[in-house]
Amino acid sequence: MKKICIGLLAFGIASLTYSQEIKVEELSEVVVEAVNYKYLSTTDNKEAPVPVKMLERKAAAYDVTTKDFYQDNYDYYTVSFVIPDGKLVAAYGPDGKILRTIEKYNDVPLPDEVRKALQDRFPSWEIVKDVYRIRYEDREGAKKNFKIKLVNGDKTMRVMMSENGEFL
Repeated sequence: MKKICIGLLAFGIASLTYSQEIKVEELSEVVVEAVNYKYLSTTDNKEAPVPVKMLERKAAAYDVTTKDFYQDNYDYYTVSFVIPDGKLVAAYGPDGKILRTIEKYNDVPLPDEVRKALQDRFPSWEIVKDVYRIRYEDREGAKKNFKIKLVNGDKTMRVMMSENGEFL
């Protein structure tokens, strides 16, 4: 009986070692391309609100070349991304690269430089409404500005400012 138990134990251990055999398979090569990195790096702003960053990342990750409507013979494709806080319209080239964008966001928190410049120049005025606009061109980069509506009693004023707090 002892020999049978030892034999079964040895057989069980031996069969477990065969089940641990590792198969090595070669996988096909994967190429990762950052097509719209230039757009993201140009429009990146650390103080940009979350909806702005979210929409810009969504546009950069969008791959027009995988869509059903894609054909090689068009010069560009226009795609709109809309959320309640704003809108982004992007023109993609035949290779899926962003050629230009127009972005508009309503009532976003203003950067510190813009708020400080407004307080220094118009101390008794109140911000009623603001619009954040970004225009991106592949060759020229991004132009960002704020269109701000100020109120002081019954007086109303509109000002345009760059993201650095400079009045335009």
